[in-house]
Amino acid sequence: MLMGLLGPDWRMIASDVTEGDPGNDERLVYVYDTQRAQPSGLVGEIVMPAEAAGPVQQFARTPYAASFSAGATDFTLTTVHVLWGTKPADRLPEITRFAEWMRDWADRPSDFNENLLVLGDFNLDRIGDPLFNAFVSTGLFPPAELDKVKRTVFDDDGSNNFYDQIAWFSTAEGESLLRSMTYTRRGGGFDFVPHTFTDLTVAEMSWRISDHYPLWVEFEIPPQ
Repeated sequence: MLMGLLGPDWRMIASDVTEGDPGNDERLVYVYDTQRAQPSGLVGEIVMPAEAAGPVQQFARTPYAASFSAGATDFTLTTVHVLWGTKPADRLPEITRFAEWMRDWADRPSDFNENLLVLGDFNLDRIGDPLFNAFVSTGLFPPAELDKVKRTVFDDDGSNNFYDQIAWFSTAEGESLLRSMTYTRRGGGFDFVPHTFTDLTVAEMSWRISDHYPLWVEFEIPPQ
């Protein structure tokens, strides 16, 4: 339905359905405007390497990466939906493994990693707690413009959760490691609740659309 509404210039790249109860039969999907960007070759899932000590715990929903080109600028997006668990500490291993894996990827030479951006539902509660600290521990930079943006349709109680994030790597001094992409300091969200299924309750609507608001950030790239 969404692709039909967007029109013929739009395409999508989708993962397979996650198996197992923790994965909740979810897919991860990139939707892109072919007039603005094109796939540049990489599509893959992050799988943790085996260790001599025994099996390694994998992600409940395997993080999904795809590379794109916009003009002369290449970038790679990696999205993830971190396991919620029964308590916040259950999320820490996945968040930590993801941040460390992405840092290792960023440090490799010439491996679709010139401009790495991460995005998705990391189930982070708040700035400064152990989950958020693990997320930023390897140099990921979530822009301050998203700090006060509501994350879910149920965030009207002032809780100001930080579940969803968009981030990229920076140096210890705060200098962005992105190349030929400049963050414009513009970012935000979109409240779709007043515009969709207005005859339903918010809870009912959340099952039709989402209980999370979309986030966005803007970058400038060199003219073609």
